[in-house]
Parts: sequence; structure tokens; C-alpha cells
Amino acid sequence: MSYKGTLNPIHMKKLLVFYTITLAFFASCSDDNSNQITTSTPVTFDFSGYLNIDFNNLSNYAFQTTPVYITKDNTVANPITNEGATLGRILFYDKNLSSDNTVSCSTCHQQVNAFSDTDIASSGVNGQTGRHSMRLINTRFANEAKFFWDERANTLEEQTTMPIQDHNEMGFSGTNGDGNFNDLILKLNDVEYYPELFGFAFGDQTISEQRIQNALAQFIRSIQSFDSKYDTGRAIAPNDQAPFTNFTAEENTGKQLFLTPPTFDVSGIRTGGGVGCSGCHTAPEFDIDPNTLNNGIIGVLNATGTDLTVTRAPSLRDLFKSDGTLNGGLMHTSISNINSVIEHYNLMSPGSDNAQLDPRLKPGGNLQNLNMTNDEKSNLVSFLKTLSGSDAYTNEKWADPFVN
Repeated sequence: MSYKGTLNPIHMKKLLVFYTITLAFFASCSDDNSNQITTSTPVTFDFSGYLNIDFNNLSNYAFQTTPVYITKDNTVANPITNEGATLGRILFYDKNLSSDNTVSCSTCHQQVNAFSDTDIASSGVNGQTGRHSMRLINTRFANEAKFFWDERANTLEEQTTMPIQDHNEMGFSGTNGDGNFNDLILKLNDVEYYPELFGFAFGDQTISEQRIQNALAQFIRSIQSFDSKYDTGRAIAPNDQAPFTNFTAEENTGKQLFLTPPTFDVSGIRTGGGVGCSGCHTAPEFDIDPNTLNNGIIGVLNATGTDLTVTRAPSLRDLFKSDGTLNGGLMHTSISNINSVIEHYNLMSPGSDNAQLDPRLKPGGNLQNLNMTNDEKSNLVSFLKTLSGSDAYTNEKWADPFVN
């Protein structure tokens, strides 16, 4: 578009304002995850003795970029703000949220382990968790709205305060001699900096369960991982099915096995195709299908008995660290290695059959036998390892903010 003649001063001023706003917008949307965002919220309290956070230049939580091929986003009801996620980060790492000041959310969800726990069951103030603590990577990018392994929380917001109100985990249950959640609110009001922080995030100093939930959920949803070998390949590929030019032959073969549905004979034995992992863990988010039922793992953690609960699974991203070690156990009984998980699905044992079993694991009424070769198993593991990044493990914006 071109202009004839000379713009008058009023038009020049309007254009200058327009370009200034536009440049500021694109600057705020930088894909640099460490980008600092200047806040317009005034801060007068001196947090320097408590927190390693510059409240005048916040970490970028609200304007992180995501790959164009990522289409899921469950933040609609509680949009991420830099102020809210900053408060959520502080709450996430604060042991004041437990009844005896020994446990925080980060005790069971450790950054170095993709916000999971290497212990089979995590330790709380009065005992252990009933199931393994799942990874929190890319929680935002999922269709599954329910949380906990047994899906008892209808939203992430609801989930965030349930461990706080659990007698074993964080101890504000209102039972067994515990204080209740209102006691926690009174406790936080007595912490010098919390009224200031809630005012910073929400506009006034009221501390409530809903605000705690919203802040924690904003922080958790901000934790994202899109710097993996898979993402490098997917960014230059036309689709997931195309070979990725940065992959080895084994990784590309594993990818096709993962994505391609199997074909079975009448007895449930695979006769062709892939192994169909994407039927429940759809690329490119690799989140769990909300309609998934029991997966045939029916044991009880650290106990005898049977657990037929329909279970939730986290994204398959960052199953592994960059060195190839697992980020904690797998499945709710905490299987210790990926080969055991693959073998479980490869040949479903008669003991895994139950009334809640997902029908995709019982083709034609028979438990599936994928009949995988050793090479196929190895290639599948090679592909799964491409889903891990590195930034989420060390980025300061998701790290412990407290002054030691």
C-alpha cells in the first residue's frame, strides 16, 4: 500500500502510536521463554529477603509461544497472567501450604524429574500418596479435563487444593485432628508477604481457596516442553506421518509403529500395521484420550488386592530425561522400566482382563497380542525418547523462587 502526498501531523501521530503498540505486542510475544515482561501493577513491598523474583520485570508465562501444530489449550476459564502464575509458582514451592511446614507441591512434583517423583509413592506429612505422582509437563495441552490417577478432580483448579486437604499428603483435611482449609487461609494471611502477593495478582488482598486454585493452575499450565527432537522434526515436516529428516531410521520406524493402528485376526493377534499407541495418546500433544478406560494394570500400589479404576495418564512427553533415564515410575503401580510397559501392551495377560478394560485392548473380544519383534520394541523406545526436551528441567521461571 502506498500513500500520495504528505500525511498531516495528526495522521502521523496516529501511525506512530499504532506502530508503537504493534511493536510492543510482538515484543511481548517473543518465543524466548526467559523473556521478562514489564508489569504495570505497582509493587511497593520489599520481597528481596524472601523471594528471588523481580516483580517489576516478571518472567514470561502469559505470552509463551507454542508450535503451530499444537491445537489444544484448556486455559479458557482461567487464562494465564504473569502475575497469577508468579503467585502460583510461589505457592507451588511453599511448605507453608502443609500443616507442619515440611511439604510443598514441589516435594512430589520435582522440576528435575519433569515435575514428577522418582519415589514409587511420595511422602506427605502423615503418610504416603496412594499412587505415583504424575508428571505435570504440558498439562495445558490436553483434552482430558479430569485430574488425579482416578480422575476424581473435574478440573485442574479443583485438583490443586485436594492434596492440601488430604490428611496424608499436606494435612489440612479437617479430619483426624487436622486443621481445615480456612486454617490455611488464616495461616497465609499471617505470612507477611502473602496479602501483598494476592493483591499483586488479583487486585486486592483477599486470600481464598478459589484464588489459590487459580494461581496454582496458571503456574502448572505454564510449564511447557516443546524443545524436543520430535518438535524439531515436526516443525519442518508436513505432518506427523511423514518421515522426519532429523530422525534416525529407527526413530522414524518407531514413530510409524506408534501412529499406525494395528490389524488383528479373529483371535486378537496382530497381523499387520503398527501398534496403535496413538489410539489413546494422540500426536502431537501425546495427551490421553478422555474416553480411555482401564488399561489392564489392576494392582494396588504397595498392597495386595485389585484396583479396577479408570486411570488418567499424563502426556507422554518427557517420559525420559535427555540422558535416557526415566522421570520416575510408570503406571499407577509404578513400573520401573519402559520395556515392562511395552510388554504389558504387547501381550495382555489374562489377569489384566476386567469389566472396565478399554475395548481397544480387546479387539474382537480377545485380549490383544501385538506380537512385536525385539526390533519393533527397541524402535518404539527410540521414538518415545525423541519426545523429551531440556528447557523445562532448568528454566528459572519454573524453579524454586525462595531465598535460601
